[in-house]
Amino acid sequence: MGNMRSLVKILMVVLFLGWIFVWIMISTNLFKSTWTPKLAKNLNTTYFGPQGTNLVLLTVPMMFIAVLSCVYLHVQKKTTQPQREWKLKRIMGRVIMVMIIGDSDSNRVNFFSIVCCSFGLAKFRAFGLRIGYVGHICWAFLFFPVTRASTILPLFGLTSESSIKYHIWLGHISNFLFLVHTVVFLIYWAMINKLMETFAWNATYVPNLAGTIAMVIGIAMWVTSLPYYRRKKFELFFYTHHLYGLYIVFYVIHVGDSWFCMILPNVFLFFIDRFLRFLQSTKRSRLVSARILPSDNLELTFSKIPGLHYTPTSILFLHVPSISKLQWHPFTVTSSSNLEKDTLSVVIRKQGSWTQKLYTQISSSIDSLEVSTEGPYGPNSFDVSRHNSLILVSGGSGITPFISVIRELIFQSQNQSTKLPDVLLVCSFKDYHDLAFLDLIFPLDISVSDISRLNLRIEAYVTREDKKPETTDDHRLLQTKWFKPQPQDSPISPVLGPNNFLWLGVVILSSFVMFLLLIGIVTRYYIYPVDHNTGSIYNFTYRGLWDMFLGCVCIFISSSIVFLWRKKQNKEGDKESKKQWSSPGSWFHGHVRELESVPYQSIVQATSVHYGSKPNLKKILLDAEGSEDVGVMVCGPKKMRHEVAKICSSGLAKNLHFEAISFNW
Repeated sequence: MGNMRSLVKILMVVLFLGWIFVWIMISTNLFKSTWTPKLAKNLNTTYFGPQGTNLVLLTVPMMFIAVLSCVYLHVQKKTTQPQREWKLKRIMGRVIMVMIIGDSDSNRVNFFSIVCCSFGLAKFRAFGLRIGYVGHICWAFLFFPVTRASTILPLFGLTSESSIKYHIWLGHISNFLFLVHTVVFLIYWAMINKLMETFAWNATYVPNLAGTIAMVIGIAMWVTSLPYYRRKKFELFFYTHHLYGLYIVFYVIHVGDSWFCMILPNVFLFFIDRFLRFLQSTKRSRLVSARILPSDNLELTFSKIPGLHYTPTSILFLHVPSISKLQWHPFTVTSSSNLEKDTLSVVIRKQGSWTQKLYTQISSSIDSLEVSTEGPYGPNSFDVSRHNSLILVSGGSGITPFISVIRELIFQSQNQSTKLPDVLLVCSFKDYHDLAFLDLIFPLDISVSDISRLNLRIEAYVTREDKKPETTDDHRLLQTKWFKPQPQDSPISPVLGPNNFLWLGVVILSSFVMFLLLIGIVTRYYIYPVDHNTGSIYNFTYRGLWDMFLGCVCIFISSSIVFLWRKKQNKEGDKESKKQWSSPGSWFHGHVRELESVPYQSIVQATSVHYGSKPNLKKILLDAEGSEDVGVMVCGPKKMRHEVAKICSSGLAKNLHFEAISFNW
């Protein structure tokens, strides 16, 4: 099994390096003057037309990597090897500035000045094209970070949530470059008195109007994706960003089918993921209960099939139609798939309009709620016991991913032969009532024997209060509300079943092979008889539309067939899970959790509360120097993450291994 993984990994590395090499060589004169004619002669066949070269060199290798990665991740999941550390190297680009110097003497025009002016305009136009090309390279990677069930990101130790920042960077860079590209051509057309070219739609060449429309849509998406709109006016950002479909259509029409092949892999994989997410979200998820904290936060617990496995620090997307018909919001999973085999829990902090409306509904007298889910999504592997000791540093709701880590350690503690790390949880809260987050560390039903081997110590800091409030309701830490099951509800299950990666590989392979066959048939028997591979007769726009249409058809057919087949296979598991949660006694339940319960007493014994101060992170981390291997995980405000990172990288302690979890994007 290990040899197979190594072989697949080597093959993927070779293909990826070859793919990058082609991208580098495309812009060289050697590729244009020598390689392109030879490749076109062999690859631009009657079945693929002028896009044959780019399809073979830039589309097929990455799609093949995506299929191989499904096999690799499936085998890795079976072997459950520890997650490896990875490092990201940043590549800094060069900014090219072009200056055009003209003749100031407008009264003297001769042949020499005309030649110089023409040469300058040609260079200026070429500059605009190259700027657009660099932006096009950004688009070749743009959708990889937002593919939630990605098969590419886990190869680099990434998840969609942790790599969303790369999507933001690529989006800003590409939009800036496309804007420069547009401005350069506007200036160029103005200089040659052809400004109306902006609105030209050439039937057999690049339609400029399509690029103009794409740029207008892109600017609207770009402006509303700036931090102010994302955080202060989320709905405006959310709905405007869904114009990406129109953006892609006009973008592809503008660049044509050959250039579309360059960015096709990441677009193709994104739309497979997007359609599978749509299929998963069409069914209602079974909401079992809600724990209401005195700090107005919620923990929602859903039913899941036992075959749904996920790693700590995963997230789940929720959709509540009674609040918003379109919005989906991500929340941290606090449960452990090993410890809680039939349920999955997420924590929701009441801080925005959507969460406030949800809290109002949950705390009202309703006995059921329609909720749809997507996910969960998380790292492909996560070994919580790979270090001798763990220091978990959190600020506010940043404690939520660490709840799943501790619950996973609780599960591992049941195996007497497993060596568990010592765990220090350093959590900082603004208010006293936020301490109730600590009560979520333990599931609803757990015995003292489940935590007897777990060496857990909690240092909690309440920063805004100098002492414990005199009037507190300590008779009830939190309330649990149970919901009635509905016939339409189903337990959460993997979109393609337990062997999700393997079946995802089937979807990718079958849909792409189908796409190649259909493109070949359409080109050979419809386009070629008209065009004869000249690229100057058949409508330029229709070529790009054919690629997009056939790609969507293939994704729809392949994904639907595999999804429905796997859904039929999972029906028996769904019935058993529904039966478990449908008895009257499972929802008509006491709703008060008392202070005297065993989990709460365990928390009290393990916790030290400090009022009116912030944790001295430097002292806490350096005091752990005695341990051979210390894993330091931090989740909280940006300032806290940077402070912990600075301490770990200072060299004062060589045994600290830093890892950050961020919700901010």
